[in-house]
Amino acid sequence: MKNTLSWSRLWPHVVAVIGFIFLSISYVSPVLQGKKLNQYDDVQAKAASREVMQYHEKTGEWSAWTNSMFGGMPAFLIGTDYPTSLPTKMGQAVNKLLPAPANYLLIGLVSAYVLFLVLGANLWLAALGAIAFAFASFNLVSIEAGHVSKMIAIYYAPGVLAGVLLAFRKNWLVGTAVTALFLSLELYANHVQITYYLGLSILLLVAFESVRLSKTGEGGKLKLILPGLALAALVALGSHTTRLWNAYDYTKETIRGKPELSVSNGAQTTPTQTGLDKEYAFSYSYGWGELFTLLVPNAYGGASNGSLDASSETYKTLTGRGVDAATSLNVVQALPLYWGAQPIVGGPIYAGAIVVFLSLLGFLISRKSLKYWALSMIVLYLIWALGSSFSAVNYLFFDYFPLFNKFRAITMVLALAQLLMVILAVMGLVQLAQKKISWPQLQKPFLIALGVTAGLCLLFAVMPTVFFDFRSPNDAQVLASFEQSTQDKGFAQQLLNSIVQDRIGMMKADAFRSLILILFAAGLVWLWMKEKAKPILVYMIFLLLMVVDMFGVDKRYLNNDDFVSKFAAEASLAPSAADTRILQDTDPNFKVLDLSTSPFQSAAASYFHKSLGGYHGAKMRRYQELFERQIAKANPNPGILNMLNAKYIISVDQQGNKVAQQNPDAYGHGWFVDSVKIVPNADAEMKALDSLKPNRVAVVDQRFAENLQGLKLQADSTAKISLITYKPNELVYESQSAVEGLAIFPEIYYNVRDEWQVDIDGQPAKMIRADYVLRALRVPAGKHTITFRFKPISIEIGSKIDLASSILLVLLLVGAVYAELKRKESEVGRD
Repeated sequence: MKNTLSWSRLWPHVVAVIGFIFLSISYVSPVLQGKKLNQYDDVQAKAASREVMQYHEKTGEWSAWTNSMFGGMPAFLIGTDYPTSLPTKMGQAVNKLLPAPANYLLIGLVSAYVLFLVLGANLWLAALGAIAFAFASFNLVSIEAGHVSKMIAIYYAPGVLAGVLLAFRKNWLVGTAVTALFLSLELYANHVQITYYLGLSILLLVAFESVRLSKTGEGGKLKLILPGLALAALVALGSHTTRLWNAYDYTKETIRGKPELSVSNGAQTTPTQTGLDKEYAFSYSYGWGELFTLLVPNAYGGASNGSLDASSETYKTLTGRGVDAATSLNVVQALPLYWGAQPIVGGPIYAGAIVVFLSLLGFLISRKSLKYWALSMIVLYLIWALGSSFSAVNYLFFDYFPLFNKFRAITMVLALAQLLMVILAVMGLVQLAQKKISWPQLQKPFLIALGVTAGLCLLFAVMPTVFFDFRSPNDAQVLASFEQSTQDKGFAQQLLNSIVQDRIGMMKADAFRSLILILFAAGLVWLWMKEKAKPILVYMIFLLLMVVDMFGVDKRYLNNDDFVSKFAAEASLAPSAADTRILQDTDPNFKVLDLSTSPFQSAAASYFHKSLGGYHGAKMRRYQELFERQIAKANPNPGILNMLNAKYIISVDQQGNKVAQQNPDAYGHGWFVDSVKIVPNADAEMKALDSLKPNRVAVVDQRFAENLQGLKLQADSTAKISLITYKPNELVYESQSAVEGLAIFPEIYYNVRDEWQVDIDGQPAKMIRADYVLRALRVPAGKHTITFRFKPISIEIGSKIDLASSILLVLLLVGAVYAELKRKESEVGRD
């Protein structure tokens, strides 16, 4: 009887999950043919982690340091593993259930489904909400771009909220276990920014729920609930101690840490300032009018490089001026249709017309305090997404709100705003399904929600130019580009005017689209409440409408054309002739500067070489400053390239081919200097590099002066340093000098907690920093073996805490399941 009872409750959810699997795979059906997404960020990630992955394949060990990007950096955020962290293993296992990106969609669907079940939704409504959330356009655009860690973090977020609500509203122990499980998976995603935004939402939810219990006379439950949730947080955080500790330490040395230069990136800084540069942090900010993309996807033109067809005004203009049809059609496949202020946009953030209508209706009819939490967070997230467009408020957050200034691309917070809107929508539908409101009670809020959403769509469809001018801040550059390519100012202006007309047409078309969808959804609600349609039919049509709505927009940005064969995907990382030439060099450790592209915007060179460039959102601040001040200027400082051991420089010849040029002046693996210049601060250190001859003189910050006390340097023409063995996390040198000297190594200095353990002939030695970013060491006279080993204490101790916390997580889950089964058994016994 117990088994029958259990299965009768379980099988509908099994069917729902099977349906989610089918939906996930059907959306990305090319994966069934072995095809893969050709994602730019994914390609960059593979290139960045190549050295670490190869080292692991060869030795079975994970190096915590790589020399393949930015001259050298910790590999914490590039490619590594956490073998004693159970949630990491669980997350990896879940990712293998389906081929990517179907696996990510499945995570989002199941996670949201659990949340909506906790909110009281039946199977149909929970599935409806899951589809609305998982297929919100921001998620699909992010997947297309290859923002994998961000998407995993977003998709696990509903599960974390489900655990917290379970703890407060049903069973504190089960809620604690579910929170611990999903929060640990959320942290596995390793996207601190999304987790930070989610964490603030959870804190406010805990506050709202605590007040609710206190008001209803159930405040005594908080003695179990709050400690339980605190335990869940500790267990989840503890199971990722190594990962979080690494990130915490590394952040101090990155562009998110404290600047030392008085003027950084063109802006004045102070000694107490931390975090990103404000302009950089808010470079991706939504405009006020751009918020309407939540309701009308093409309100702001869609993607930066959008596609039109032969019915567009731009196509007609081109053919009208004599351009042949094939060329005209090719031109309109990549036009600057987005007219907002963001640098580049892969697609709009569209919550769904049906979702917006239902969320407003849900807020108006729901009697639960939960709606005020959801609304509060939606408003806050919308304000944050405006970034510099609402500087009066957001600059205050940036300056004073904890950790807020550590993150950029603030618009991603809208992914969680979309989730909260779906929560409101489902809450409203639950009210209707449970018949907690009659038609007379529903009529006024129904008309308000319909009037606001459908009314806005109608206005945008009929008279869009009354509200917007459809001109982009970048249109001047677009016009200049057209003038250059056409050599006709009049034709160029005509083309730009045509693009503006197409932008208007796109908004009108999508406004009508959203209007029709809202009217369909409103009609369904009316039929449902008037009992003119059976609930099962309403649910099925709602599901169909939601799929049509979300897929219709999503397919504009992530569709079958984005998938390529495995061979084609790998072809983007095929070596060029220049790469092949450099790879013939048997020297195990030299650097390459790839100037065939923007060095700080591509990690392609890192796939084959130890690159001075790279692609990562968390670059070490000192290295970036050195690059900006000494290398990226009009006349790069050759001494800096030499001291970084840039043995090869890749450029492009007149035919557009990559060529490799050897730099004969690169200093090699290490050298002894003749003298040291002690300077008082970072400004003086950077200034000294302008005229410094690094192979003769070292510039050292006064903070390291005590390490040089008693050192009397003398020129020694016979002194030399040779690299004996190379591993990414261990470098062994042999030095030879007649006198004690200061050795400089062309490796990036990083030593937050003495991560680099240095010894000379087996005896510990003290590493210092020289020439702004390099490692230096006092070396006695004679012949010596010098070893640098990267052994962060965060890994040694953190892995043990990971293991202990993982064990606690298992005990918590087993305990919750056991307690719940005993409770069910007791209930059945009473029946």
